[in-house]
Amino acid sequence: MPRLIKDGKEVDDRWALRRDVDCRADVADGAPVIVPLAFWLEYRDALLARGDVGVWLAPGDDPAALARDIETLPVIAVDFPQFTDGRGYSIARLLRDRHGYAGELRAVGEVLRDQLFALNECGFDAFALPDGHDAAATLSGFDDFTAVYASTARTPQPWFRRRESNAGDDPVRATD
Repeated sequence: MPRLIKDGKEVDDRWALRRDVDCRADVADGAPVIVPLAFWLEYRDALLARGDVGVWLAPGDDPAALARDIETLPVIAVDFPQFTDGRGYSIARLLRDRHGYAGELRAVGEVLRDQLFALNECGFDAFALPDGHDAAATLSGFDDFTAVYASTARTPQPWFRRRESNAGDDPVRATD
């Protein structure tokens, strides 16, 4: 069974990511599956009745297309076709902040250890690593930084606001 990082731990991945599906027959009943946005939009009602279906978004997909289904989707996967393509970060923020998505938000594709901390701050809580990457070694990417300066999905209050609210507790910070 494939492995992924979820909520800071290595776990079995029970979901099958289907990047290329042409018809409903390509999505067997019974097993949890993640399908492309276009396929979801075409077969939405049948897939909802089937259950255990998630959607994956390509970098050019508009997350607003899922707005009416946000509360029913247990998993949304966002594709990173190459590690230099940062559009998935914006998609995650839109899903979490604008659309209120509270389910599993999974980064798939070229997800590297160096990106985990920033991806997590944008709202991702699951990471499917490329083949050959050691998940246990990759987990240390969450510890690369101890704080963030700007507001994020995970840390909505920017550093200067957090510093102001804690200034009375720390005499050194109060004089900074």
